Amino acid sequence: MRIDITVARTQPLPPGALDALSQELARRIDEQFPDAVHHIKVRYASTGQLSVLGGGKETRDQISDILQQTWESADDWFMTD
Repeated sequence: MRIDITVARTQPLPPGALDALSQELARRIDEQFPDAVHHIKVRYASTGQLSVLGGGKETRDQISDILQQTWESADDWFMTD
């Protein structure tokens, strides 16, 4: 499964946030899909978007929920120096 997430350039994040988001998403997705091989790419683009290749609509919905939960809990897992 390939998961591509783009974050709108108009909403810049603190340094290291994209890498931290990618790592936290990988951890959470591993919990939900332990037997699946997945590749996660988080990057800036002109608009924010989620793309899930190799999974059906139900899988995309689950990944979308995981992304939403991860984003909302950033205070718990993202540490700035």
